Amino acid sequence: MSEAGGALLRTPLHQVHTELGARFSPFAGFDMPLQYREGLRAEHLHTRSQAGLFDVSHMGQVRVTGPGLHQALERALPLDFDGWPAGAQRYSLLLDERGGIVDDLMVTRLADEVRIVVNASGRQKDLALLRSLCPTLSFELLDRALIALQGPAAESALSSVERGVAHLEFMQAGTFGKWLVSRSGYTGEDGFEISVPLEDAEPLARRLLKDPKVKPVGLGARDTLRLEAGLHLYGQDMDTNTTAVEASLGWAIARSRRAGGKKEGGFPGAAAYLKESKEGVKRRLVGLVGEEPVPVRHNAPLLDSESNEAGVVTSGTVSPSTQRAIMLGYVGVKQLDKPLFASVRGAPRPVRIASLPFVPKRYKR
Repeated sequence: MSEAGGALLRTPLHQVHTELGARFSPFAGFDMPLQYREGLRAEHLHTRSQAGLFDVSHMGQVRVTGPGLHQALERALPLDFDGWPAGAQRYSLLLDERGGIVDDLMVTRLADEVRIVVNASGRQKDLALLRSLCPTLSFELLDRALIALQGPAAESALSSVERGVAHLEFMQAGTFGKWLVSRSGYTGEDGFEISVPLEDAEPLARRLLKDPKVKPVGLGARDTLRLEAGLHLYGQDMDTNTTAVEASLGWAIARSRRAGGKKEGGFPGAAAYLKESKEGVKRRLVGLVGEEPVPVRHNAPLLDSESNEAGVVTSGTVSPSTQRAIMLGYVGVKQLDKPLFASVRGAPRPVRIASLPFVPKRYKR
């Protein structure tokens, strides 16, 4: 990665974004494309109907090696590597001792190593914590590009470059020369994340963008896509002040690490997680839909019918796919079955709890 004049870093695709007319915005220390000429809504709908190309090279890519690799990592993460084949990928959480969420991660088991993708803003914090929890292991932050190709046409577009990717199923990864390709993403659509050496990033992006089914997509549409899919954003929907149970992410804890499992506990925050799993919590993250097509943004207060505080919105937009106001937010468990209102510029807007995702996911399984 390179510096752009000041403190902002540029990804290997910065020149491509500039040529495509991207509007840039600072994000996690990087100068990142927010949207392109056609705008957020067009990019969002194109991803849902064909294929969007995303530059996610700001994410941290970590290679983990060392003796007793899997057993050591299980002391840091609520995973269970038993029966987990090489090439499989899992979503996981890095927790502190109080059960707070330090970060959410994508973990891939390879033949002799483990790869972890961490959020851009937390890469150094995550590395420091992982190294302290696993002192016998080596955690190497890789200087590689990461490109996401998402949408129903993603397989055909990427197969024209590398035929073997078509055999991957959701949450499976494979090595193709110097590339590591996983069938995953954060849009709810079928697609891939492609980790490549820096020098391969621009040629790959340009080749994919020659396909008429593929268009560039910025961080703006990536956010609306993940929200429609009911996927959490670290720093908004969860952080160290929220726990896995509160954030409705208990499913990310391996079954064997839960109460009564053969490897119960044994990870940071396990005591808090097991206690909350048994006794419950005072609030939970839920999906919400507005009764009016008015956007309800991050930090909007949630109120009950008597204007008492009931919670807070953590993510919100008007869905480009459905034209409904959709939100994620924390609501007190005692108020989950009561009428709710979001305060928008001082005016109460009726909202109701909705099941997630807001738009059906279309992963290849």
